Amino acid sequence: SYGDEAGLRTGIIEVAGLYAYGYLSAERGVHRLVRLSPYDPNHLRHTSFAEVEILPSAEEDPEIEVRSDDIKLDVFRSSGPGGQNVQKVASAVRLTHLPTGIVVTCQNERSQYQNREFAMRILKAKLLAKMNEEKSQELAKLRGERVVPEWGNQIRSYVLHPYKSVKDHRTNFQSTNPEAVLNGELAGFIEAYLMSRVGS
Repeated sequence: SYGDEAGLRTGIIEVAGLYAYGYLSAERGVHRLVRLSPYDPNHLRHTSFAEVEILPSAEEDPEIEVRSDDIKLDVFRSSGPGGQNVQKVASAVRLTHLPTGIVVTCQNERSQYQNREFAMRILKAKLLAKMNEEKSQELAKLRGERVVPEWGNQIRSYVLHPYKSVKDHRTNFQSTNPEAVLNGELAGFIEAYLMSRVGS
């Protein structure tokens, strides 16, 4: 969805490939960006935060069952770029899972059917993540572990000014080329994180 003033408020990217979820789980958490804001006429340094969720595909997961009675469906006109069809036809979809309060909105596709199908897949993925989180919390209680909330506790910092650096605070892996990292060169960070998890 689009931001109130500029840019994006939320975005969804679907990644398919061998071990995609396992690799990209290294990116889950809060990412901190320090830069000279292009929206500041005084060219002052600003700090921004983005939370990244990594969800497994739950389209065919036998444990995830969504009853039609538990879903509230709202349709509305899409906002933002997309041509006349986006502006005139109520193709955007909002699904609300009544038992949990989870809300998923999709306006990526041009038809209401496609948006509903995609939103349902995301909803199932969120329900699966919630179920796994509840299991993890229960296990943590049994082990006496302390569950630390991640929001506000960044896993990685991207500094574009006054110097250039990307540092993962979990592994201390660093890069002095933030542009390359922001363009997708994440292999070193992912490998360092996964190696740090071996045996844990």
